[in-house]
Amino acid sequence: MFRLLLQKLATLVPTLLGVTLVAFALIRLIPGDPIEIMVGERRLDPAQHAALMKRMGLDQPLPTQYFNYLGQLAQGDLGQSLVTREPVVEEFKVLFPATVELAGSALLLALLLGLPLGMAAALKRGSWFDQLVMATATVGNSMPVFWWGLVLIMAFSVGLEWTPVSGRIGIEYDVPFVSGFMLVDAALSDEAGAWWSALLHLVLPAVVLGTIPMAVIARMTRSAMLEVLREDYMRTARAKGLSPARVVLHHGLRNALIPIVTVLGLQVGSLLGGAVLTETIFSWPGIGKWLIDAIARRDYPVVQAGILISALIFMGVNLVVDLLYGVVNPRMRGELGKDKE
Repeated sequence: MFRLLLQKLATLVPTLLGVTLVAFALIRLIPGDPIEIMVGERRLDPAQHAALMKRMGLDQPLPTQYFNYLGQLAQGDLGQSLVTREPVVEEFKVLFPATVELAGSALLLALLLGLPLGMAAALKRGSWFDQLVMATATVGNSMPVFWWGLVLIMAFSVGLEWTPVSGRIGIEYDVPFVSGFMLVDAALSDEAGAWWSALLHLVLPAVVLGTIPMAVIARMTRSAMLEVLREDYMRTARAKGLSPARVVLHHGLRNALIPIVTVLGLQVGSLLGGAVLTETIFSWPGIGKWLIDAIARRDYPVVQAGILISALIFMGVNLVVDLLYGVVNPRMRGELGKDKE
């Protein structure tokens, strides 16, 4: 297991270098002058424009800017926002909990619905329930996030008026920033109704963001369970007189978890990508909306840091998934032990 960890960590540095190069190049391919966007409607003479470009280091050749950026990263400095002049790390610390809360809620919803639905569809293969679950999963996996979000807003926020349209909590509440997770901070506050308001604000974004992962998990769970149910050890377990629930959960689900865990790791990347659209639609103040605003303002340090941190999180989750294989699959633990010897 330790050898596997070292192998994965060895690939981390070159991968991150590639991410920094791609992020640095792509944001500068977008037309627009960051200085003009930053000053807004004010007019600058050429001398003022040149002075601002020099102060921000944007007058240097692109290779020089890139190597300066790498030098800052080597020192643990992600730079300062060109617009707010605040350290990027400080802005990220404030906004990241909102994205984690949204993505975590979406993933929890996807697991709570996708896993049992996929198992039930496999156990009732060919029935109307199986066909309904798979048809729903296909539709859910095919719906664009922005369209699905607008449909739910029109139905539940505008039509039925059950949920708020945007934000994380009602404007009438002043919840102190403690953990950054609004559900936690609202529960810790002494304001009546704050937690319920935070929950209502979270429902629609979590449903929108969790729909595609839920569909993928349901389909993968069904496929994995169908393969496991045909195995000899499943028939042996039934022949021993074990209860159907124990056979399915202990012997079936555990052996079907390998592809499911893989899908979960990949869904983290899709959640980070989907969070960009979801946070924009619902004005959710997380890193997704932060990145969209930074791209519109040509805020190079923010975009570079946001993409780099997102890539680092995605690779970290994949590393955890690889290590989890040894937990859910005893045969892999044996292979890893042989490699270590």
